[in-house]
Amino acid sequence: MIVVEDLHKHFGGFHAVDGATLRIAPGSITGLIGPNGAGKTTLFNVIAGVHKPTSGRVVMDGEDITGLPPHELFHKGLLRTFQIAHEFHSMTVLENLMMVPAGQSGEKLWNTWFGRQRIADEERALAAKADEVLDFLTIDHLRDEKAGNLSGGQKKLLELGRTMMVDAKIVFLDEVGAGVNRTLLNTIGDAIVRLNKERNYTFVVIEHDMDFIGRICDPVICMAEGKVLAEGTLDEIKANEHVIEAYLGTGLKHKDKVGA
Repeated sequence: MIVVEDLHKHFGGFHAVDGATLRIAPGSITGLIGPNGAGKTTLFNVIAGVHKPTSGRVVMDGEDITGLPPHELFHKGLLRTFQIAHEFHSMTVLENLMMVPAGQSGEKLWNTWFGRQRIADEERALAAKADEVLDFLTIDHLRDEKAGNLSGGQKKLLELGRTMMVDAKIVFLDEVGAGVNRTLLNTIGDAIVRLNKERNYTFVVIEHDMDFIGRICDPVICMAEGKVLAEGTLDEIKANEHVIEAYLGTGLKHKDKVGA
């Protein structure tokens, strides 16, 4: 689904992404790991249109999408979440979900005067879809809660729910486990697996929690110093001498310490 070819992103003299090449298969849940500063989030930002690459190419379903802005990629079904959730804190959980789909009739002033029935019908349909999403994610009890009052894990579930309000093809999740307790992280993992199996979502997941990566991701890609270092199952990654050296600064095969 996604092909990244010799991608570079430079910030002055710093090469955050330095010739990364990788492929994301449709229908997969791919884990992206690596030490802090490996270039993982910058790679996400370039693919998702937040930053334009210095050079290289990104292809989605055979179409060159290099440098397209996020709103155009959104309409193509490519979405990303952030390490720090970007909810609208003064709006309810339901309202946060309902505002996601683009092109709503209520966005046009003319329709607020002469198309009120159409707006009302759309809002009912959106509310019904949002309720379905909340039920799927097992957070329907938070429907009328202000989003700003949610815990870190609940906000991550809300972000995942927002991707379900549109026809997402591939979702890039940046550190879904950051600030999330184990119980909610398991809930998030279950939701990702269900979306993958039941709705054919493709996911790419940045995460430092190797237990979480091992539970839901195959394959796993390891980055270091802006490059792709290795790809395979988590066990293969843990046994890779180059990966161990990148994490530990040594060639010793302390496999159990990778990702610690």
